[in-house]
Amino acid sequence: MILKSLKLFSQNVWKNKAFMDCIVETNKDFDILFIQEPPLSFVCTIPSSSNEDRNRIVGVPNHPNWIIFSRPLSDDNNHLWVISYINVCFSHMWFSLRKDIINHKDICYFSFFNDSDIFFIINIYSDNY
Repeated sequence: MILKSLKLFSQNVWKNKAFMDCIVETNKDFDILFIQEPPLSFVCTIPSSSNEDRNRIVGVPNHPNWIIFSRPLSDDNNHLWVISYINVCFSHMWFSLRKDIINHKDICYFSFFNDSDIFFIINIYSDNY
């Protein structure tokens, strides 16, 4: 399948989980969702040999119609500023997060193949500081 166009949706959700859930549920006609300031919510706890209180796992809202692209959370970066959701019908296009080119907490840069061509798309968070 050769793709002729992509429908993109971009929104800052201000860490609001209800707003985020509404976006991933109602925007199924879009191919890619660019989200800035996504909410993090508790997923589960896992046993830990180094932490008696167990480790809490947090993540962004997941939906079966979307593949999530984001930087991993780390101890020094406890919040994601940008994530991208790709509609699952485009999974055959080999989307790939490209931290080898741009590795920044405010940028989600990825590539994909369409026929024999490679394309790059970028999602950027910018605040007023």
